[in-house]
Amino acid sequence: MARLLTLAGAALLAGLLALAWVERRAGDPAAAPVTGAVAPGGWYNALAASRGPVGDAEQTTCGLVLTGKSLGVTHPVLPCGARVLVRYGDVTALTEVIDNDLQNAGRQFELTEALALRLKLDGIQQVEWRFAERPRQ
Repeated sequence: MARLLTLAGAALLAGLLALAWVERRAGDPAAAPVTGAVAPGGWYNALAASRGPVGDAEQTTCGLVLTGKSLGVTHPVLPCGARVLVRYGDVTALTEVIDNDLQNAGRQFELTEALALRLKLDGIQQVEWRFAERPRQ
């Protein structure tokens, strides 16, 4: 039963990613405000922590060069550029997947240090996240 639920969840996730990709190509990326895509039951939960200070000219698996001001998340499965809302406590931030290679075990997301500071996240904490999407016109 657990395997069936896992497969169903993976299929739902793939469908949401495909829909987000199609909608992203349909219009001007700067034209509309961003809202959260409704996940079954609302937000997803995940363990997250800062990836630490940025190294000198540190490049991600997504081909980006990070700076101390970079805002983004590392996730081993979500595609580069996937836009997500991350919420910790009463702070929500719009960000995107910038890397697929986790630096440390024991977490599903790693946040750039700038994003972790914005969310006031210290250590490994449970955060909520959902895909971001543009509202339909």
